[in-house]
Amino acid sequence: MKSKRAQKFHLDLDSLTAGEKRHLYELMYAHGPGNGKILLLPIDQGLEHGPRDFFPNPPSADFEFELELAQEGNYSGIVCHIGLAEKYYKKYAGRVPLVLKINGKTCIPPDDEAFSPLDASVEDALRLGADAIGYTLYVGSPRETEDIEQFNFIRQEAKRYGLPVIMWAYPRGIYVESRGGGRDSLAMVDYAARVANELGATITKINYPKISTADEFSPESPFKSYKQWSGISEREALEMVLRSAGRTGVLISGGSKMSDEDLLLKAKTSLEAGVDGLIFGRNMWQRPYEEALHITKEIIKIMQAFD
Repeated sequence: MKSKRAQKFHLDLDSLTAGEKRHLYELMYAHGPGNGKILLLPIDQGLEHGPRDFFPNPPSADFEFELELAQEGNYSGIVCHIGLAEKYYKKYAGRVPLVLKINGKTCIPPDDEAFSPLDASVEDALRLGADAIGYTLYVGSPRETEDIEQFNFIRQEAKRYGLPVIMWAYPRGIYVESRGGGRDSLAMVDYAARVANELGATITKINYPKISTADEFSPESPFKSYKQWSGISEREALEMVLRSAGRTGVLISGGSKMSDEDLLLKAKTSLEAGVDGLIFGRNMWQRPYEEALHITKEIIKIMQAFD
């Protein structure tokens, strides 16, 4: 089955430098499904959530587990922070593309004023042989001014060195909950996709949007116009988000672990809407290795049916 996504929504390769195109080729064609779609395996949760995420599958606490899965499962790339990359990645360089996540935070403070400081640099990414940079921007946080300024610095540095930038566009903060219907509401995910496009991300990682309900917004909310979309399907909601992302590539996050059936349906619906790829972490490495490898192959099989 072919995606019916309109050409104007595809990742805009023509606007990129030769260096950015070369690095994206590794993620889009040399590894992974091989048809322009991207499948990333993120392991940044150890910083963001702490050791508890590894409790369902204790071997996954060792980064070698994810690296072996990424290699044998033929992922487009693996995502991690600087410490794991420096300590473990060297023997997999050239076999598993690296996306270096260069900012992050713990989940110990509340998200009321969420902000992720830099923990690595563009130069670190180049030194380690990364094919892209990952950056989390908390859309709507009271500290978004600092966040946008920090992202702008990283975007300019990455462009200068020819590295693509993947923005984790995550609605967070007290106003997201009180005015926007929650971090995963269609209104907030849609806004986050537009922000990634406006600020110059090459690709954005977004959460799967939840359909807004008619009673979700107060009369004073600037997002109350989303009430009119309360009856649309999940695919239609994703297509709205893709329109907002414009010529910025879109990856759908896997989120918390779900059943095989729900995960495969999520992947299929996302691809039918026209996303550029998937970034599934806990849904993969919270399983025993052979189960993780099996579900990986099932997802890649689905992805290879789409151009």
